[in-house]
Amino acid sequence: MFKPVPSSALQPDAENASERFTRALVALTRQVWSPECTFETAIGAICQTAASALQIERVSVWNYEATASCLRCLHVYDAKSGLSAPFDALETLPLDEDDYIAPFKDVRTLEVDELQRDAEMARSHLALRDYLQRHRIHGVLDAPAFVGGELQGVICHESLEGARTWSPEETTFAASMGDYVAMAFEIARRRRAEAEVEHLRLHDGATGLPNRDYMTELIRQRFLGGPLRKNEILAIVHVQMDVSRGVAWSPGAPSVDEVMGRVAQILRSLMGNDTELARTSAEGFSFLVSTHPAKRTVIRLAESILTTLESMDWHHADVDPGASIGIAVAEQAVAQDALLLLQQGEEAAAQARAAGRFGYAIYDTEHHASLVEALRFERALRDGFANGEFELHYQPEYDAGHGRWVAAEALLRWRSGEQLRVAGEFIGVLEPSRLMVNVGRWVLRQACQDATTWPANAAGTAPSVRVNVSARQFDESGLLEDVRAALDASGLDPARLSLELTETTLMRDIDHALDILRPLREMGVQVAIDDFGTGYASLVYLKRLPVDALKIDRSFVEGMPDSAADLAIVRAVVGLAAAFEIEVIAEGVETQAQAASLAAAGVHRLQGWLYGKAMPNAALCQVLKAPVESESLPSR
Repeated sequence: MFKPVPSSALQPDAENASERFTRALVALTRQVWSPECTFETAIGAICQTAASALQIERVSVWNYEATASCLRCLHVYDAKSGLSAPFDALETLPLDEDDYIAPFKDVRTLEVDELQRDAEMARSHLALRDYLQRHRIHGVLDAPAFVGGELQGVICHESLEGARTWSPEETTFAASMGDYVAMAFEIARRRRAEAEVEHLRLHDGATGLPNRDYMTELIRQRFLGGPLRKNEILAIVHVQMDVSRGVAWSPGAPSVDEVMGRVAQILRSLMGNDTELARTSAEGFSFLVSTHPAKRTVIRLAESILTTLESMDWHHADVDPGASIGIAVAEQAVAQDALLLLQQGEEAAAQARAAGRFGYAIYDTEHHASLVEALRFERALRDGFANGEFELHYQPEYDAGHGRWVAAEALLRWRSGEQLRVAGEFIGVLEPSRLMVNVGRWVLRQACQDATTWPANAAGTAPSVRVNVSARQFDESGLLEDVRAALDASGLDPARLSLELTETTLMRDIDHALDILRPLREMGVQVAIDDFGTGYASLVYLKRLPVDALKIDRSFVEGMPDSAADLAIVRAVVGLAAAFEIEVIAEGVETQAQAASLAAAGVHRLQGWLYGKAMPNAALCQVLKAPVESESLPSR
């Protein structure tokens, strides 16, 4: 039977063997660690090195599959012929018992000097014995490959010429070969993981298509390839879907991603050899077309797309998405910009959409100057964030009953030189970009940190901080981890953090919203629906959402107390919230009359210029240490 290696005396050539083993290991290390070395190449090199150094006729590497209790051969090297077997499942050996595997937990190698004399081997491990006899293997020296404490495989050094007594130097070397096999497995695992991460970074999870970053890089690489051939054109055909309307609030309707997934399947079927397709926005796809010789090819593609999408049956009364197509052409690669070409296609799609459903438009070069300026602004925005020019200001929120400070909303600002920009001046550029996720993560961390410095109100209660979460940030898989990280880094009580989301963001995919909101509730984090009344919230869905507050949009506050319609809307929201045990907050309060009317209607909290404009954290702390002027506060 296989047994731990004995400590026998050195063979005569032990000194030379030791030097040979050292040289072999050094050379193998360089080869296996090379970035160009694949798993297949590494295993082949390990087998050849082991056969040469041990002067053995045959070396094989096996993968151990614990769930199936078997060994699967990955590679065999025959020293006589110098040939390696193809890298595939050459042979599979079932293990009826664990006697072969179990000893590897305690020893680095197992050996059989002479199989014919091994009586125990003759009685057990029928599959192993059959394999060894079929290949006329007389002696073996096996070494395990452990990865993360788990047996991943075995390297088998096989003597075909006769009995073989293994010296301590040989068994030590064989054990090292097992370590190198483990190294190859681990490197392959890491590369697979890195490839998966890279794939996820450059692909859309809902449709499986490449994403905007992938398409941008693809265009850039095409431009780097040099000037286009004569009469060749490079074009973007951007397909802008109109999915949200009808989908988001209709019971039983597919989600936006489900609709986009079906559209993606249709668009794939229309691809040719000269096209690439990506999902470049929440409701948009882009084809990159490299065609010769005429623009008519691109126009035919656009017409085919529109005809196909217009004729689709969605099997739901409220789901009938429209589509508009924008075409942008780069006839010469010189001085072109990948992002510019992509945005030209999107701008043309917007022009087509304004003209009606299921139409297309070609980018008008007269708009080029304004688009370049927009791109420059986006680059400046990215540089500003990288250079630490973003900061947070806070607008306080007061209880409508007793007038105490109860919360403050974090508002993003961009200080560029002497100019301080409010979020409204750049959020339209920031939100569609991937930068929004990084900025949102920073806002979360900074707001939680700042909130730990706030003084308690007159009742001794620590105020909450409200942080806006963009649709882009909400759709990212890492939001929950970002929230946990911000709370852990700051030490802020989760109950003092409230995330504000718009109706549109929450209602777009109710199942996704619930998947995010429920863990937030378990953490103790509060959730508020911002700008309530301006979106398309469904009361059916609202009762399912674990939210804590509704923020009435300022457009309903402006007309109070004179507007009977606005007052009726506010009272309706208050009544709805009371039924769901949800607090109501009014924003944009600028006059004492508005505050009194809102308080009388039952609004719980008030926020606006009446109580203070947004201010830096240090200024906020100073203001809120002082008592609030009683005449500025409403009374019920």
